[in-house]
Amino acid sequence: MKIYKAANYDEMSCKAANIISAQIIMKPDCVLGLATGSSPIGTYRQLVEWYEKGDLDFAAVTSVNLDEYQGLEGTHPQSYRYFMNENLFSHVNIAPEHTYLPNGAAADIEEECTHYDEIIQKLGGVDLQLLGLGHNGHIGFNEPDEAFAKGTHRVDLKESTIQANSRLFDSIDEVPRHALTMGIKTIMQAKKILVVVSGADKAEIVKQAFQGPVTPQVPASILQMHNDVTLVGDEAALSRLI
Repeated sequence: MKIYKAANYDEMSCKAANIISAQIIMKPDCVLGLATGSSPIGTYRQLVEWYEKGDLDFAAVTSVNLDEYQGLEGTHPQSYRYFMNENLFSHVNIAPEHTYLPNGAAADIEEECTHYDEIIQKLGGVDLQLLGLGHNGHIGFNEPDEAFAKGTHRVDLKESTIQANSRLFDSIDEVPRHALTMGIKTIMQAKKILVVVSGADKAEIVKQAFQGPVTPQVPASILQMHNDVTLVGDEAALSRLI
């Protein structure tokens, strides 16, 4: 595992964007696994800036996102499709038909999960998967559990996750209680994994995930078993690593 310590969020974001841009330059038709939440926003902002300068070309890139809330249409302001459009897709030349997210509004959720896994397989898998890290160790919406989930599946969100995401909604009652998420097996099959994390409030879970035992109670701990993981964090988030 490679660990890069940044002074602050902006430096972390720039370093992460450098890694993603290198992937795009080395393989213009790469498949990027993308994440949502506050952690990658700065990374996307930097990628957009480099695209606008003419340093990056997304024309041949395909993306697959980790997850989507169940019950939200892609036009809903709190859906992850909307998030991706606002923070990246609408600002670069990636083809809309090459951007994939689970359909949280699908009538048959089980069928949608199977379909999403088939899409990823047909694309040849993910070249680089971007991940954030939840306070309880979740990656995507893979919550602490008794076993590691494998494929894309519907998940009941933990109360801590609902509380953490409630800041994005008008009230906690509006936060969806379920989501569709890429499974641990799919994430682990990515050729490269990039984790971004910032803030002192993440320091303890970073230590548990990357220096503690591998356990489904801390989903991100499975990343210790991958052969190409890069962790980019600010000083506060990495402060408890030995």
